[in-house]
Order: sequence, then structure tokens, then C-alpha cells
Amino acid sequence: MSSQVVTRFAPSPTGFLHIGGARTALFNWLYARGRGGKFLLRIEDTDRERSTPEATEAILKGLDWLGLDHDGDVISQFENAARHTEVAQQLLAEGKAYKCFATQDEIQAFRDAARAEGKSTLYRSPWRDAAPETHPDAPYVVRIKAPQGGETVIRDQVQGDVTIRNDQLDDMVLLRSDGTPVYMLAVVVDDHDMGVTHVIRGDDHLNNAARQMMIYDAMGWDVPVWAHIPLIHGPDGKKLSKRHGALGVDEYQKMGYPAAGMRNYLARLGWSHGDDEFFTDDQAKEWFDLGGIGKSPARFDFKKLENLSGQHIAASDDAALLHELQAFLAATGEPALSDDKVVVLRKAMYCLKTGAKTFPQLIEKAEFALADRPIQPDEKAAKNLDDVSRSILMELTPHLQNASWSRDDLEGVANQFAEARDMKFGKLAGPLRAALAGRAATPSVFDMMLVLGREETIARLTDAAG
Repeated sequence: MSSQVVTRFAPSPTGFLHIGGARTALFNWLYARGRGGKFLLRIEDTDRERSTPEATEAILKGLDWLGLDHDGDVISQFENAARHTEVAQQLLAEGKAYKCFATQDEIQAFRDAARAEGKSTLYRSPWRDAAPETHPDAPYVVRIKAPQGGETVIRDQVQGDVTIRNDQLDDMVLLRSDGTPVYMLAVVVDDHDMGVTHVIRGDDHLNNAARQMMIYDAMGWDVPVWAHIPLIHGPDGKKLSKRHGALGVDEYQKMGYPAAGMRNYLARLGWSHGDDEFFTDDQAKEWFDLGGIGKSPARFDFKKLENLSGQHIAASDDAALLHELQAFLAATGEPALSDDKVVVLRKAMYCLKTGAKTFPQLIEKAEFALADRPIQPDEKAAKNLDDVSRSILMELTPHLQNASWSRDDLEGVANQFAEARDMKFGKLAGPLRAALAGRAATPSVFDMMLVLGREETIARLTDAAG
């Protein structure tokens, strides 16, 4: 087996990138990237009725948003069908597989009889050791010869050693009667040909591993390292479904979660590194290992996701955050920010990032920087612009015009103004928020003044006072 780690993500294109699939992709990406290995992408598109270019594109877009880059070209399982068939024919030629001419009616009759006698319904084909000269001129499937005694041990890095008695394994079909290869064969051949060293996937595939190992052993191929990870459950402990909320990664982008926060949260969903909750991509790549994955299903928690997302927004580089904000607006069908608004937002970012857990919250905080004059106060803010408040703003404005426009000077002017009129600063802050932002909840009034600048601040105060 290759000394270089090679992992893969192999989704079926069924419409969108499921949140569980996204976590599987992330685990494979982290494991490979942290070891200087390769992370490959294969689309398992053999089900032609369900596989569409649109569905494949949705998966690629989801991975792109999450920042999970893959090595090499995207591989189509369907396009490798001839190679899958070739392997089955090789096993047939070597006597490790056989032609089974049993009809569906005969198989069903066998199972009905076994069930009536209280025996195993695992089908045992009478054609396994039949001489070729006895073969009829009729349709057939190709079955692998499963081991009939002993045990198969799946040495799993998450689940531990899982032992399955070989008499519980049937002679799995490799080629259907129309000559097309089955999924179980295709997966093994593709993984071998792609040089995959570690198969990290959901534990709903655990039983498949024993059946797939029959093909590895029959071909004399190295068996990859298995790591079957528990599925994701909702807060109620049941398998994650639509009733718990969003299932597709694209929905989380539209809700305004930053990709870095999503990566961090998904990494912690079933894997841990001590008590660390917040970490960077570089730390995740360095720390991630299969031993840190728990055996129990992880529970999806929106509050934890929001908390981590807020920390990542606060820690993000301003330019990168603005770029992702533009992508969020595009994903939700909103118009892009103009160059002028980008300049103002870049200037304001220092006072917007703290406390915002999603992009909609960030935009709400940025309303003062995005709004154009005349500012239209909302209902709550309008209550802070009564006749008395407007007269206070009218008096304050000349004092601000002469300020040096540093934070200390602006605070000094405002506080001196309030003290001279025997009022608390809070009495002044409400009207200032309403005048500058049209909102009752905003960043600090002094931060808003510094971001807007002297000319725009005075203009807004004059509008409100008038």
C-alpha cells in the first residue's frame, strides 16, 4: 500500500450536499491534508435516474463554499463501468466467481422455504460449483465465491475490531444479468485504482466492509484502513432529518454562517481534541486523528454552531470577511455591495465583528454604514427623536463640528455637553443612535462617528434635528 495517505469523498448526487456528507468530506480532507496526503473526489453516479448534472454541481458548490479542495479531477464512477466489469471477468476466469442462472422466482422460493423451516434465508446458489458444460443458454448473474468457514475481522479505527462469521455472508452479485456491475464492486475497484489508503465514511457502511473485503482478498489487493464514523443525530437523539431543520450545506450558507465556523463546528461534531472548542484550520489539520472520533452519534446543536461562528467572525481577516459577505449576498439573491459601501464597511469592520454570530447579524449592525441619507428611523428609534431630543441634537452639533474627530475628543465633547445640562450620557446616546443609524441597537455612537467621518455625521445630525 502507498506510504502516502490517500482519502476520498464519494457522494451520490441526490440533489444537495447533506450536512452528514459534509462532515465526512471534512474528516477525509483533514486527515489527508494534515499528513501531506491526497484528498480525492468521486461522484457515485451509477444510478442514472437519480444522478443529474445539477445534483453533482450542488455537491461541488457545497464543497467549494466549505473550502474543501480536492486533488486531481472529479472521478465519475459510471464512466469506470468497463473497468469494474473487467475485474469481475478476471475473478470469473480465476474460479473465484461463478455464473448463477437462478431466476428471481427460484431465489424467492428458496427463501420462502427456508423461512417456513426456520432456517437462514441467506441464498445459497446451486450453481456455485456447477461444471461449465451444465450451464444453460440463459441469462445469468456473476457471483463472488464467499468464504464458507471461519470469520472476517474488520479492523476499524473507530469501532474497534468487528468480527463477522463468514457463514453470514452470501455469494454477493458482482454483475447483474444485463452485465452491469453492482455498486459494491464499483466502490472496491475505484478505491483500489485511485490508491485510496484510508476509507473514512459513515458507520451505516460498516457491514459493507466485510462484503467488500471479499473482493480485496480475491484480487490480492491491500485492504484500506477502515474508519466508520457514527451518524449525526438531531437534538432529540434521532437521526438528523428535515424536522430538525436544515439538511443541505447550501442552506447553512444562506443562513449566514461563515465557512470557517462551519468547518470548526463539523470537526467537533463527533471528534475532539482535549477540551478545545475553537480552533483554526491549521490546528485542525495538525490535531485531527482517527483515535479522537467517538463511537456514539453526535448531536447537532445550533447554539454551539452560532457560538463558534461568532468567534470565527470576530477572528477573521477583514478583507476575507468582506469577500465572504459578498458571497453570502449572492447566495441569498441580494445585490452586491458597491465599491463605496465596501470601503465604508472595511473601515467599520473593527466595531462590527464582535458579537455578530452570522452575516445577517453583521449586516444589521452595519446598517449605519450601509444606509444612505436621509436616514429613516425604525419605530423604536423614532421614539428617541421627539421634540426635546431634536433640540438637544441641534445644540450638540456645533460642538461636534469643532472636535478633532478622535475618539477621546468626541467622547470628551459629548460628556461635557451632557454634564453641562445635568443629564446622563444615556439620555444623549438614544437620539444619537436614531440620528446616525435609524436603529435603537447599534455599535458605539463614537465608533459610528469615526467610521462615518465628520461631514457625514454632522449631515445626519442636522437632518434629524431639523
